[in-house]
Amino acid sequence: MNKLMRILRKKSVLLVLFLGFMFVLFVQSQWLGRWMYPIHYEDSIREHAAKQDLDPLLVAAIIRVETNYEIGRESRKGAIGMMQLMPTTADWAMKQMKLRKMWTVDELRREADPNIQIGTWYLRSLIKQYDSNTVAAVAAYNAGPGNVSEWLRSNKWDGTLESAKQQIPFNETKLYVQRVFHYYEKYKRVYGT
Repeated sequence: MNKLMRILRKKSVLLVLFLGFMFVLFVQSQWLGRWMYPIHYEDSIREHAAKQDLDPLLVAAIIRVETNYEIGRESRKGAIGMMQLMPTTADWAMKQMKLRKMWTVDELRREADPNIQIGTWYLRSLIKQYDSNTVAAVAAYNAGPGNVSEWLRSNKWDGTLESAKQQIPFNETKLYVQRVFHYYEKYKRVYGT
């Protein structure tokens, strides 16, 4: 019986040490963090975010929530590509950007770089529209600027992240804003600011 107790104690100690090691590895490991929170198309995201004076980690968080970096996605409502642009919004943005090349809906669906280019421009335009209120801009990226402007104008929502969960009228947008800023914080911890 004593021999069995010693074996169990040794195994318990080894298990506790192993779990402690795994915890430290999980919490402290940048490699593990990058594995759990990868950023695909990082060069394209950084390039286009820099051109729009955006934090590339915020752009990455939006892409993560929108499509988890899957090219070729189309939503039930018709939003296309990794950044889930509505074709009419993408067309409007390309005209506003005065691009030499106007991409087709199919190209925007299949190709990451132009989708990111237009998506970052559109996000910057929303941030300008909401006087640098990034939270309101992210909500508008999901719900549309007309809805968000109405919520702010009618005091349904005060435009802050803290009140988003209680005040945003659309459940989808409420969850969207929370998820984007959740991943944004994770990315900042893993990749730095």
